[in-house]
Amino acid sequence: MAKNKKEPVKYNFFDDVYAVVKLIPKGRVTNYGAIGRYLGTGLSARMVGWAMNAAHAHKKLPAHRVVNAQGLLTGKHHFETPTAMQERLEKDGVVVKKDKVQDFEKRFWDPAKEL
Repeated sequence: MAKNKKEPVKYNFFDDVYAVVKLIPKGRVTNYGAIGRYLGTGLSARMVGWAMNAAHAHKKLPAHRVVNAQGLLTGKHHFETPTAMQERLEKDGVVVKKDKVQDFEKRFWDPAKEL
């Protein structure tokens, strides 16, 4: 390759998802769709879910703060124990009953409005 040619810029959607997740404040939660909409791909909630499923390599990522659109802990099986996600949310001050965030609307953090 010639020295003057630039390498193509590589885009990594997962890294963008993780950058947003790092910004979720303690005591708040968001969902897959809100992250996708913020990143300009409103129909990509499933892709955000895939990114979150692969997030175990990012130890400091507050992945427990990402739930589904109804506030359910649908990603809990990707944590080291079946109760780890709920335990981390409760440590953040979020009440969870029957795998659902209580006061979900009050706790909801929308990156499109808050960033």
